[in-house]
Amino acid sequence: MTQPDSDPEEVYYQGSPMLRAHLGRLLFWTLIAAALVAAIILLKPGGVVSLVLLVLALIALLIPSLLTRTTNYRITSYRIDISQGLLARNTDTIELWHVEDLRLHQSILDRMLNVGTITVLSHNDTNPQLGLRGIPHPHQLFTVLEQRVIAVKRQRGVVKLDTGQ
Repeated sequence: MTQPDSDPEEVYYQGSPMLRAHLGRLLFWTLIAAALVAAIILLKPGGVVSLVLLVLALIALLIPSLLTRTTNYRITSYRIDISQGLLARNTDTIELWHVEDLRLHQSILDRMLNVGTITVLSHNDTNPQLGLRGIPHPHQLFTVLEQRVIAVKRQRGVVKLDTGQ
């Protein structure tokens, strides 16, 4: 889709989910790392086994960050792009005029950390429901997206038909 020159594409958010939105995952992998270090201390295995357990503990500490960094969002005034993957990357795009509805969810912890999940419900066959988890300042982005969805639909002449009976 090409937009008129008077309405250039504007980037609202570009980046990975915030790690602070995944505190449960972070706690889980930290406990795994702590258990591995405790095994080294309590069991006093040989040098090679200790080294392997220590390396596994370090990997466990890196997993949460790695999982969040392998997802990248690019939210603009016309589309939402989601790229995922470490070695192989998959990128999905949802154009805003396909968006049917938007939802914002913040748990009490999310509100304290100023992150949230914006769920996009769309007419996209491959991704009809997409959760954008770990978005910083989600209320601001949610409000902008709501307005842009309406504006893009008007621009394209999209009319919602009520099929209720």
